[in-house]
This record gives sequence, structure tokens and C-alpha cells, in this order.
Amino acid sequence: MFITDDHMHLYRYKRLEALKEFKRAGGTHVLLVNLPSRYYDIFPAEGKSFKHVFDSHIRLVEEANTVVRAYAVLGVHPAEITIIGEKLGYEAAAEIMKDALEIAGKYVEEGRAVAIKSGRPHYTVSGEVWELSNEVMFHAFEIAKDVDCAVQLHTESFSRKGIEEIAEMAKKAGIKLHRVVKHFAPPAIDVFEEVGIFPSVIAMGDNVLKASIAGDRFTVETDYIDDPNRPGAVLGPKTVPKKMKELLKKGFDEDFVMKICKDNVEKVYGIEL
Repeated sequence: MFITDDHMHLYRYKRLEALKEFKRAGGTHVLLVNLPSRYYDIFPAEGKSFKHVFDSHIRLVEEANTVVRAYAVLGVHPAEITIIGEKLGYEAAAEIMKDALEIAGKYVEEGRAVAIKSGRPHYTVSGEVWELSNEVMFHAFEIAKDVDCAVQLHTESFSRKGIEEIAEMAKKAGIKLHRVVKHFAPPAIDVFEEVGIFPSVIAMGDNVLKASIAGDRFTVETDYIDDPNRPGAVLGPKTVPKKMKELLKKGFDEDFVMKICKDNVEKVYGIEL
């Protein structure tokens, strides 16, 4: 049986030991996402600065593949617009982020990553920053469409209006909606199916059970950060395997788990697990 965590980070806490915990709990596959630039001890003054982030992350993913099957997701956290913008100006920050996303797209073309990451701030920002963030996200959609890959999105808290707005932007860019992944999604499976964007449900509380009762069009994640200052945040690496096993105890069969953890992942990311 395949058990996939759709969004996990590794940093400076447990690192590969976190994946060993994931594996011992039953986990088999993971999509590893790079963290914001500050975690790599750099200040990105230009798009090329992110090559250090991406190269460091890819080396880590190569190490991770000695434990489980791991795939790299490369991108630019939407919070970078305020981090960079406070020093260089917000328009300059947006251009740096766009350039970095283009580099991430090239890594996907080269087969070194399977998806890119973008989005817009989850906190209150000015109208100017919001508009620029949408421009960056739209550019990510264009890149993903050109290189034929998925985009994981870090966005504001879920609302139907918000994901409908994002879906319209994705349609305009020409990317297939099922390749637009709402990271940290709630179990509103019916809404996501109607709108078209694919939810990566955060495995918190009874979210996975609620999502499973509603349907099977979703993936599951922990958003584990591996930060020694926040041990266990957002959820521990054993969480997704535990939730999948709980589904089996609740009467869902292995085919259902395979749909979530294999078939959906393969469809969204265009990979063969």
C-alpha cells in the first residue's frame, strides 16, 4: 500500500530521521518542498539567489531518497514579497520572485523537480502588495503551463470566493485546474471539485475522515517544518500514515487509500509512483 505525504519540509531538526519515522509508521512517498530563503541563510537580492535554495533542496531530496521515495517541489514562498520588498521595494521583490520561479521551472524541465510552489500572502497586506502577489502567482501558472507541471499554492485561509478567483486566474494562464494544488486545504472536497482546484488536505484533527466521507478527490499532507524552534509543527511526520490506518479501521478499504495516495498524486503531478 502506498502512503504519500503531499507537502513536507526538512530543515535542521530531525532531517532524515523524520523520514525514518514516516517510513516506520507506514509512509512510502513524500513531496518535499523548499522553505523560504531565510532558512538557507541568504537574502535574495536577485532571482539567481534562489539557485542556492533550490540546489540545497535538491541535494536534500537526493538524500531523502535513501529512506523513502521523495520528490522535489521548488518555489518561492509568497511571504518573500514582504521580506524582500521591505528592503528593495515591492515591485523589485515581485520581479525577483518571478525570475526565481522561472529558474524553478527550468529545474522541472530538467527532471530535477516535479512541481513549483507559489501563492499569495496569508496575512493582511496593502492593495499594492496583494496585486503584485497575484501577478507573481499568475506568472507561476504560466510557467507551470509551459513546462507541464503542477503548482502548489500557499494562500490566505480558505474561502469559496478565494479559490474561485484563483481558478479564474489559472484558466486565464491556461493551466489545467487539477494541477493547481491548494496546500493546507480544509476537507471541503465538494467545493474544490466544483471549482476544479485540487485540495491537499491538512491531516489535522478529523479533516482526513471528513474529506473521505465527502469523496476521494484529494491528497493529504502534514506541512511538517522540521524546525528546532517549532518541534512537531505543523504536524509530525508520522501523522499521514496514522490517518490512513485510521481510515482502514473506519471501514475504508486499501483501494480508497491508494486512490488518495497514489492515483491522485500521479494525476496531479504527472509522475509514476
